[in-house]
Amino acid sequence: MSVDRGPVVANAGVMKLFGVISPADLAAAALFALCWIAYEPVLRRLTRGQPATINTHMAVIRTAWMRSMARREARFLDGQLLGHAITSATFFASSNLIVIAAAAGALFGGDRVLRSVQVAPLVAGAPQLLLKIKLALVVAVLGRSLLSFIWSIRQMNYCLAAIGAAPDPSSPPERLKAYGEAAGEVLNPALSTFNSGVRGYYFALAAGAWLLGPVAFALITLLAVGLLAWRQFSSRSAVGVRKLRALLEESEP
Repeated sequence: MSVDRGPVVANAGVMKLFGVISPADLAAAALFALCWIAYEPVLRRLTRGQPATINTHMAVIRTAWMRSMARREARFLDGQLLGHAITSATFFASSNLIVIAAAAGALFGGDRVLRSVQVAPLVAGAPQLLLKIKLALVVAVLGRSLLSFIWSIRQMNYCLAAIGAAPDPSSPPERLKAYGEAAGEVLNPALSTFNSGVRGYYFALAAGAWLLGPVAFALITLLAVGLLAWRQFSSRSAVGVRKLRALLEESEP
């Protein structure tokens, strides 16, 4: 009679996993997961009804850009500006893919590659399973960032089509305004997704800090979140963008 050893093997795997991950590592990883996954939803909730970040101000400014685009006769400059954004997103996506390939090469290169990584001063003596988990986290963060860049590029191409299909500037003002606002609804998610991809680099650096130990992992994670929040609310760019939005809203009829 055959015996189902599946649960036994699974329990052994779980015990092995908890055998190499210390409570400090688990706590730092939980803190990172909370910050990484919840950062954007929490930011949106905190600013609900009281837009105060660069992202929310820039959404208004980009919509104003698209309204101005709809009224212009020559829209070549608008296409050039958006093309520059597409080039930037493509560069980040390509760079991201190279880093993913390097981390994945160490992760899936077999025991020989992992042993060569283990002799590095930062990870000397670390169990292979724990090292794999750390590298897998870096790959996961960068992978999510790569998907954001790819989706951003696609959305920006949709917006390019919207610019090319814009109605004649002699059309009724109400139609031009409505078209510009609709184009803004295409552009804003595209650049917000691009921002999300860039934000992934901050968390990838924090994930890489796990190689230095759980304390460094937790501290760099909190530092990354603090830096992101400061740049959103209190940086000189945030103040300048807030002033730009106020000037645009004052000049609107």
